Amino acid sequence: MRGALAEAVGAVDAPDVVVAWSRRGERAVCTGGTAPPPTVPREVSRYEIGSAGKTLTGLMLAVMVGAGRVRWTTPALGLLVPESVPGPAPITLLHLVTHTSGLPRLPADLYPSALRHRATNPYAGYPTRRVLDAFARYRSRRPPGSRWRYSNLGVAVLGHALGAAEGISWEGALEQRVLAPLRRVGAANIGTAPASGADPSRGPVDAVGHGRDGLTPVPPLLMGGFPAAGAVRGDPVSLLRLMELHLRPVGAPDPVTAAALETVRVPVLRHGRHRERTHTVTWFHEEGSRGPVFFHAGATCGQQAFLGFRPGTGTAVVAVCTRRYRLGDAFPSVARGLLDTLP
Repeated sequence: MRGALAEAVGAVDAPDVVVAWSRRGERAVCTGGTAPPPTVPREVSRYEIGSAGKTLTGLMLAVMVGAGRVRWTTPALGLLVPESVPGPAPITLLHLVTHTSGLPRLPADLYPSALRHRATNPYAGYPTRRVLDAFARYRSRRPPGSRWRYSNLGVAVLGHALGAAEGISWEGALEQRVLAPLRRVGAANIGTAPASGADPSRGPVDAVGHGRDGLTPVPPLLMGGFPAAGAVRGDPVSLLRLMELHLRPVGAPDPVTAAALETVRVPVLRHGRHRERTHTVTWFHEEGSRGPVFFHAGATCGQQAFLGFRPGTGTAVVAVCTRRYRLGDAFPSVARGLLDTLP
């Protein structure tokens, strides 16, 4: 097993690479990279997981539905603007989490500033107010629920709506509903804000990302008004523990979280030219010879991540690296392939 993990690490051209594997209580972690080993061991540093963090926002929604705080069919605008009157076909929380809201990937007025800072922090200059304004003014020609269209804007709006339902921010709601309970069962080092420390005994330490050249350091990711779409960061073992809970929800810290972990494994939609792509409310879903596979990838300006699990074999995989994605990058295929090749 360790040989297979070491081979996967060696196939990825990045300063820092970590691959973590779990199966029914057995774990293995392998680290490496093109850079000298950092002062803080790679396996205990936190990594930006980008869009893979959307799975935590989806889990939070499922928890809040289970707790009776919201419904899947709750109109998002009603949470954000309580005095509003929903139209005949409102965008619901389910539309937002399943990327069927009709909202574009990003607001059109984000692109000018994002392009200027595309190598560092394209979202940092676009605050929550502008995200909500973009949501309020958007008019789709298709009714919500009629088409799958991946949308960072949609998930950002979802995060703000869930925070509004709790009377706090998305970060505060995620901490209260998901992260604090997860810490009680071993997912100890997952957060949403960059860490300022360099000593793991005093708190989280974040890995440093790098540009496409694999040499130029990239500053920590700041998501502006889009935190629910990509602000999560975590160390590989904590993220692996999160995948283990998806495999065995019975280990969840409470019955509501356990039910939510079951819910997010249920396929809810198909799309694609031949409707060949299947999704749950949080995970990409594929059938395989050894049962279905659930996964989500993420990428930021200087890091990449992959989270996945296969219930049929009780297998979970977490892979991270500290180099920005570029055309022909081996990381996505290597990480995804582990779920098929490992026991």
